Amino acid sequence: MHGGVGGGGSRGPPYSDYCRQKSMTKGLTRTEIFSVVNDYIGVDDGYLCDFTYQSHSEFYPYYCGLDIDPLVLSGSTRGRFIRILEEATPADQVKILRGVLKKCPPESRTRRTESRAREIEGLISRLENRAGVRAMSPQITSEVVERALNDAETLIATNGATSGVDRVHTTLHGYVKAVCEKAKIGYGDDPSLTDLFKLLRERHPCFSDLGPREGDLHQVLRALGSIIAVLNPVRNRASVAHPNDTLLKEPEAMLVINAARTILHYLDSKLR
Repeated sequence: MHGGVGGGGSRGPPYSDYCRQKSMTKGLTRTEIFSVVNDYIGVDDGYLCDFTYQSHSEFYPYYCGLDIDPLVLSGSTRGRFIRILEEATPADQVKILRGVLKKCPPESRTRRTESRAREIEGLISRLENRAGVRAMSPQITSEVVERALNDAETLIATNGATSGVDRVHTTLHGYVKAVCEKAKIGYGDDPSLTDLFKLLRERHPCFSDLGPREGDLHQVLRALGSIIAVLNPVRNRASVAHPNDTLLKEPEAMLVINAARTILHYLDSKLR
């Protein structure tokens, strides 16, 4: 979003053009966005309370630190605000929500109560906890990988990181398997993610040269192998992959997801 629209009243490219680079990780739901707009900011005769065309244009650079010109969009101020918030990355959604609380602080005599302000702060906290290693579409893929990637993003967006652990694990497992198949690296029946990653490190030609500090980097790869080895029991015993009595908490689930994504990023970059 930064720099996506010309400031100072200029008319930049279509809004969809500078939103295409937004993170795949979803942020606020439409229900949450409408709650912020209708229940906290307020709407009067279809107009967003306390926001004129001019103050809305000034809101993003002044209160949010974002270079956004809402005048490139058509529609009412309310409609523009909703669209910008809906299509923003989670990180920029945090900035906009903080800007809302700064411009429209809670007041006991209005709908902007302390209780509703705390609900917005809760949304900010959740978005910040979800921020992490970005999702990606790897170069080497399979039907299983694509399906798991899409499922993971949907589950993380709608139900939280805990619900996405299983699908992210499946994504990494399917990806490593697809890489081994493409490189004609043989493996036994029903190979584990740990076994496949070890085969990849030992037999794929791209790992024969790790560049400077090769010995140290081999230790890093072995450490990643140790992380991979514990992803499976965490998935099996503390995620919704099975009817477990106890589940990972949100920060720990995000840690697992970020670890798996980090490995996936490295492998995809190395194999390109």
